Amino acid sequence: MNQFLDLVGIFVFALSGALVGVRKRLDVVGMAVLAEMTALGGGILRDLILNIRPAAFHSTGYVLVPVAATAIVFFWHPQVERVMPAVNILDAAGLGLFCAVGTEKAMNHGLSPLHAALLGVTTAVGGGILRDILAGQIPRLLYDRQLYALPAMLGSLVMAGLYGMDLHGWPATLSAALLAFGLRVAAVRLRLRAPLARGVTPD
Repeated sequence: MNQFLDLVGIFVFALSGALVGVRKRLDVVGMAVLAEMTALGGGILRDLILNIRPAAFHSTGYVLVPVAATAIVFFWHPQVERVMPAVNILDAAGLGLFCAVGTEKAMNHGLSPLHAALLGVTTAVGGGILRDILAGQIPRLLYDRQLYALPAMLGSLVMAGLYGMDLHGWPATLSAALLAFGLRVAAVRLRLRAPLARGVTPD
């Protein structure tokens, strides 16, 4: 079940990466690279920090799912753009799932709660950072105007706290993931924004 949810999150993140490739007028190779980096980058960074072999390198599904997402966007990107509100909901679900799973995995490998939470955030947003750098744009993490990193951080902190209270398994993971998911959806629906420095006006 966990692997299935993982693959769903990977698929949604890959769609967003491939769509950036379309908007940047990249060819199919560029689209596939952005899709793979968006979907797998955060998990690979996490596993490399934990000094373990990344899951993407021992499961063909982790590699083929982004390829399938790229093919869908390549042929039907106008239709994918039209259903982006639904994709954004799934993206929020992927954000919550990845931050919770990443934190739990870090705690399992002996990291402190704070460091595990930071690695959970890395799992959730690391792929997006790599995508934006490769696409030649400022990573969204640096101007978190729609509260993307903050929900991931809160979800990761809750996951670390639950783990510290010896609450493991899917109930704890689901609780932390739902918190991050709910905050992200609320931010989009209510147009919540992270504050700018005093005296700075928004664009």
